[in-house]
Amino acid sequence: MVRLTARARLALLQTALVLAAGAALTGLTYLLMRRRVFFTQLDPTGTSPPGMTAQDGARALADRVQADTLSALMPQAGLALVVVTALAAVLSWLVAGRVLRPIRVISSAARRLSAENLTERVPVTTPADELSALAGTVNDMLDRIQRGIAERDQILDSQRLFTANAAHELRTPLTTARTAIDVTLDGHPSRAELLAMAGDARDAVEHMQRVLDGLLLLARSQAGLAARQPADLADIAAAALDAAQARAATADLAVRPRLRPAPVTGEPVLLERMIGNLVDNAIRYNRTGGHLTVHTGTADGHAVLRISNTGRKIPPGEAQTLLEPFVHGQGTRVRTDGLGLGLSIVRAIALAHRGRIAVTARTGGGLDITVGLPQACPGPPSTRHSARPPCNI
Repeated sequence: MVRLTARARLALLQTALVLAAGAALTGLTYLLMRRRVFFTQLDPTGTSPPGMTAQDGARALADRVQADTLSALMPQAGLALVVVTALAAVLSWLVAGRVLRPIRVISSAARRLSAENLTERVPVTTPADELSALAGTVNDMLDRIQRGIAERDQILDSQRLFTANAAHELRTPLTTARTAIDVTLDGHPSRAELLAMAGDARDAVEHMQRVLDGLLLLARSQAGLAARQPADLADIAAAALDAAQARAATADLAVRPRLRPAPVTGEPVLLERMIGNLVDNAIRYNRTGGHLTVHTGTADGHAVLRISNTGRKIPPGEAQTLLEPFVHGQGTRVRTDGLGLGLSIVRAIALAHRGRIAVTARTGGGLDITVGLPQACPGPPSTRHSARPPCNI
């Protein structure tokens, strides 16, 4: 079966319409000519054929004129119909090509696109019509595909880096434990050497356990929230500061809480871990005699938590990299007593609650971290585990 192009089908359709219209016009003209009464005027001085009156002669003459007219009409009308149909076919082919040209441009642009080249766009013609709307729709689709591929590549790169860093963090304590065991068992170890080896192995196991706990919590945060309950960031921050009071006193830190109600709906366990990690980092990476400030409140339909601390100076461009897993400072993994997962977990929990986080390096040293979560609407929930809808989504 011959497959016709859209241009050929459109041209044939237009030609068939012209042919049908011409045939109908010709047939209607023929029928009207047959029904029309032809009149003729005879010469009063003339003579009629024998046996025929003047009236009969006039009627016979009119019939003969009508027959001659109809017989001459059909060939001429048929010839005109053929000429008009041929002209309509040519014009239909040209018009169809003109109309379908933007579609050919869209098709050519689509064939040139690939996963590595998504920058080309289909030109939008004027005036605004269905084809220009189609071109705009295709361009919008290409924009979404390009953004999706960029986000996919970013996520894949982040996952590869996360996997490599996680493997390194887990391999380090394993290497430490195995080295301690191999060195101790190479010979005849004393009881003191065995105890020291057991202590090193226990420290390595505890480190791996903390890493795994952090990874599980990070994965849980990224998976979303199973249930939502009302909570107040001010109450959670006050509890976190009470738990860290002894550590802050040991480090000679001045704690400055400024807690105002900040109602949210979410998972309290994750919110407690988020604020606990922020307070822990603010104390861990502070300087002796420094300070720690914690603000809670509401602004622009969001419950806001802001924690700032003193500490070493951090370049402004590197502050945002601290949200990446296993990053402790200088934009790279640095061996410290921390795991490098604290702020990554904070960001994951904030995103799970449809919130946002901003990290800014302070001029005099330290960080200023602001977390904004959708504020809970006033009024108690209907049940304990039912979620009050956020006022700002």
